[in-house]
This record gives sequence, C-alpha cells and structure tokens, in this order.
Amino acid sequence: MQNIIYEYSEIKDDKLKKHIIDSPSLHKYFKPTWNKLKSKHYCGILNFEGEDYYLLPKICKKDAEANLDIFIYMLMKSYDIKLENEDMASCKNNSHNILEVFIQIFAKNLFKEFQRGVYKKYTTKQENLKKLRGKYLINENLKYNFTNEKIYCEYDEFSEDNKLNKFFLFAVKTLLRYTKNKKLLKECELILNEVEFRQFDITTLKINFDRLNIRFKDSYEFAILLLSKSIPLFAKDKKSFAFLFDMNNLFENFIGKIYEDIDASTKLQTQKDFGNLRLKPDIITSTMIIDTKYKKVKNRDDLNTADKYQMFTYGTNFEKQNTMLLYPQHLENVSEDLKLGIDDKMVGLKMRSIDLEFSGGYGEFLSEIGKRLEKINYV
Repeated sequence: MQNIIYEYSEIKDDKLKKHIIDSPSLHKYFKPTWNKLKSKHYCGILNFEGEDYYLLPKICKKDAEANLDIFIYMLMKSYDIKLENEDMASCKNNSHNILEVFIQIFAKNLFKEFQRGVYKKYTTKQENLKKLRGKYLINENLKYNFTNEKIYCEYDEFSEDNKLNKFFLFAVKTLLRYTKNKKLLKECELILNEVEFRQFDITTLKINFDRLNIRFKDSYEFAILLLSKSIPLFAKDKKSFAFLFDMNNLFENFIGKIYEDIDASTKLQTQKDFGNLRLKPDIITSTMIIDTKYKKVKNRDDLNTADKYQMFTYGTNFEKQNTMLLYPQHLENVSEDLKLGIDDKMVGLKMRSIDLEFSGGYGEFLSEIGKRLEKINYV
C-alpha cells in the first residue's frame, strides 16, 4: 500500500499539505505545529486529485495493511456493517478503499429492497384540478379560483413521493459524487424517478419506521453513516473528498459492542440524573463501570486528575465498587490498580489496556478480542 499517514504523524507531501491548509473543512482533522502539519486522531481515507491517502491508527506493529484490516473490523462491529466474503475481497481489490466498498454495499442492499417493492404511503396533497378529487377547500377556492374554472382540492395519494424515498434519492445523488462505480446507484436513482428531489440536513432528520417500512431501516442508517462521515471538498477540486472517523468514538463504540456480546446485561451510554448531576458512563456491566480512553499513558503517573474524579463519581453514584479506565495497548501496555476515596466511599479503579493486534478473519478477531477483555476483567 502507498500513501500511508499514521495518526499523530507529519504530513510530508507538500501538495497534500497545501490542499489541507487551503481546505477549511479539513482543519479540525489536522494540527499545525510551527511549520509542520500533523494528523490528529481521525482515521480513514482522504482523496486528493484522484489519489487515496490512508490515515491509519497504529494498532499493531505489522504492516499498514494489517492496521487497516483491524481498523475496518472495528468499523464493521461498531456500526453493525455486514461485509460478506465477496465484499471483503472487493475491499482488497480496491486497495482497501473503504468508502468505495461501503457505498457499493449500501447501493446493493437498497436496490435489493427496491426489487421487493418501493415503499409507498398515503400523503396529503393540495392542488388545483379540473375535477373534484377528495375534499373541496372553500377558502382556497375563494382565494385562487374566483374566475377560474378549476377546483382547489385536498386529497390523499398512495405515493412513492414520501419523505423516506426523498431521503434515499438525496443520499444516492450525493454518494454518486464519491464513487467510481456508479452502476447500482444509478439503478436506484432510476427507480426513484417519480420522487421529487430535495436537500436534507441529516443532523436534524427524523424518519418514523413502522411495519410497512422497517425493512428499509438498515439502508437508512447506513446512508446516515456514509453521509455524516463524508467530507465534500468539491468546491475547489471535484475529485477531492475525505471519509474520516474519530478514533475516540470508534474505540468506545467497538469496545462497548464487544462487552454487549460478553455480558447481555451490559448497558452503553446510560444517562442518569443524580439531582443536578447528570452522568453518562461509556459502559456499565454487571460488575463494573468502564470508561474507554483513546490516549497514551504508561502508568498511574500519567493518569489525569479529572479522570480520577470522573470514575470516583461514577462508582459512588451508580453504586459500583469497581471501575476501569481502558486504553488501547498498541500505544502502551498499562496495568495499574488504585483506590479512590476512603471507607464506605472507596471505589476501586483499574487502569488496563487491550491488545487489538490480530492476524486473521473478522469472526476470529471478534472472538479473540472478547476473550482478551474477559481476561482483563479478572486480572
């Protein structure tokens, strides 16, 4: 693999460096230091002038492809992405272009659902017609049809032109700009030819799912993921874009999903109010509270005071005697045990790291990481 940039490393390609500096949309993902520009904790793909640059986490000591494989496995588990063997092969053949492969999976699944039938629902319309249809609107007729021979009506129509399909059309048209293989997306676009196009703000979008449209929910959530992580840079260069993930969030989501497999009683991001104090731990298992930290520490001397207070507050309020701060081991191997507080207000705090390095398939990877986490719980 070529064009590898590891997290927290310097951007040495002068053209790419200038492109990043000249693109305000990318500024949050990189850090200028004196006359240098460094990557931060965001990983994925940055496409510039038709060439892919891979921003990778340093998960294992092996080559870039091994690090990228594990990164993809973490994405798959965190976002419930189901990659078949042929999809993984396609990913390899596309030099691990994650966005390209993910778009094709989205298009394939959406097209499959469309083949079963495009979602239709009754929508209320108001229109000036030559014949009465539905309800006669008196006020609108007085306003618009004083000398007109038409009739202003309100009626319900069982139509494909509904909010969910409008969103899919928006997603398809947007993703067409990011992919080289446009065939399946074009097929989906053609199927939605009777749907009126509109823009969506995905940060505020809400779609209600019921028994009639629930089969489209996976495609909807996958589209939201693709759109939210894609960074368009088309204003200056139509060939440029980025597809980046915050490793803090990815590590937290991945570990949380594995713990759910280990312990069915696990709760993720449980928010609870204690008077004026609102707490939201990352992971609550049957035995402890766990907070993930994607940062570099060697031992207790590097432990942030704020993190101590945070875990003590979690333990005392959620009435858990054991808490744990969990770090990725590829940065540093950490194993420390502390006591926070005194007497009946004492909370145990473990500092542990999880080794994510692995060579093998996706299922084997998940099984092995699960075993390692179970071992950490008892060490």
